[in-house]
Formats: sequence, C-alpha cells, structure tokens
Amino acid sequence: MKARAHIFVSGRVQGVFFRDHTRKWASSLGLAGWVRNASDGRVEVVVEGEKEQIEDLIGRLREGPPMARVENVDVDWENYKGEFTDFRITWTGI
Repeated sequence: MKARAHIFVSGRVQGVFFRDHTRKWASSLGLAGWVRNASDGRVEVVVEGEKEQIEDLIGRLREGPPMARVENVDVDWENYKGEFTDFRITWTGI
C-alpha cells in the first residue's frame, strides 16, 4: 500500500552525515521524497512509497548513522500524493 510520512528526528542528528545516510537508505528502499536540516536542530524527512519500506526507513532513522544520537522520531502519516520521482537532500524542503 502506498503511503506518505512526514518525519522529524531529534537529538544529535545534524553534522553527523544523517541526511546522506537517510538519502542512501531511502533510495535503497525504492522510496522518494526529501530530507533536510530543520532550523531547530532536527532533521526533517518527507517520504513516499510502499508503507512497509517507509516503516523500514523509520527503523533505520531511529538507529541513525554511527555518529548520531537519536532521541526522538516523530512520524505523521499522510495521504500518498505521488509527487516525487527520487529521494534528495534539500536545503528548503518542497
């Protein structure tokens, strides 16, 4: 089933290659969307694809890359829109 999630990850998640790992994980799972650093120190992710793969990505985000320390992952499930063709690191969101 296609799904969309808007995710915020908090903790020590900026400056530790979190966005690059997220892009690699999402792409390997066949997901589309974007990831960016939020101005409040969190990492923001909007992702679309199969719900099972999004749940897999969320599990990886909870672990984080080796240098990160994830404190919280907030997930809001949304209606699938099909607006993305790939997964990117962005500076401004979409």
